[in-house]
Amino acid sequence: MERALKPNALNPLSERSGVRRRAMRPTTSVGGPLVWAFDGPFTTCLADVEDALRRAIVQIGDVSSLVVLIEISLPALLRRVQSGDKVQPTWGQFLERVSERYGLPSAPRTRHVRTDGPLAMLVVAYRS
Repeated sequence: MERALKPNALNPLSERSGVRRRAMRPTTSVGGPLVWAFDGPFTTCLADVEDALRRAIVQIGDVSSLVVLIEISLPALLRRVQSGDKVQPTWGQFLERVSERYGLPSAPRTRHVRTDGPLAMLVVAYRS
């Protein structure tokens, strides 16, 4: 009795590699921008922003399609500076690290807002 062989029956890894390829594909739709708000000491906020960005990259899986915006509330920043926080060199080092370390297609955009709110907001949008 002869058994009919499936096209991939000779290569036992072909079926597994197909599964692996599907699992590594980036998510096709996230459903909208991912938004986080951060408040507290300036250095801590920037570390938290970087951590959230790293998690978003893992969740989305495709860095080339990300657009990153960081909103800084000027009234909140003024309060942090008046309480003794320093903006430089922390801000410059943060931007350099984020721009180089994660392979983003462009540096994060920064928008300074005059409304009172959390010190920093991170918005990560996925372009499909």
